Amino acid sequence: MTASSVILASTGAFALFAPNEILAVLGSPLTSSLTITVQLLGALYLSFAFTNWLAKDSTIGGIYARPTSLGNFTHFTIGALVLARYQLSGAASGAITIAMIVYAFFAVVFGWLVFVYGGTVSKKGTQG
Repeated sequence: MTASSVILASTGAFALFAPNEILAVLGSPLTSSLTITVQLLGALYLSFAFTNWLAKDSTIGGIYARPTSLGNFTHFTIGALVLARYQLSGAASGAITIAMIVYAFFAVVFGWLVFVYGGTVSKKGTQG
């Protein structure tokens, strides 16, 4: 949760305060509607980062904190798939490739939390 919070917060802050720089790196036109869209995306990332930060000390997995873990799983899985599709189109850059790897990593971790890990450990050291 801490790692996803830090990554989402740093990405969100950058998108909120430097949208034109992000658009320039992506080779997109600098229009006001795209700038606003990137800033709204930054606000969304910051909000998700705060949610993850506040949940970092909670038991997560299985039925515990399911909305938070399922929201993260959905976000990172769909993001990884979208970035992979873009990567396969041949238009991706190094930054997109790195983002895809990060998204895929978190998709796997949150998928494990949602669908495999029970969220508690019994005294014998097995999942409960």
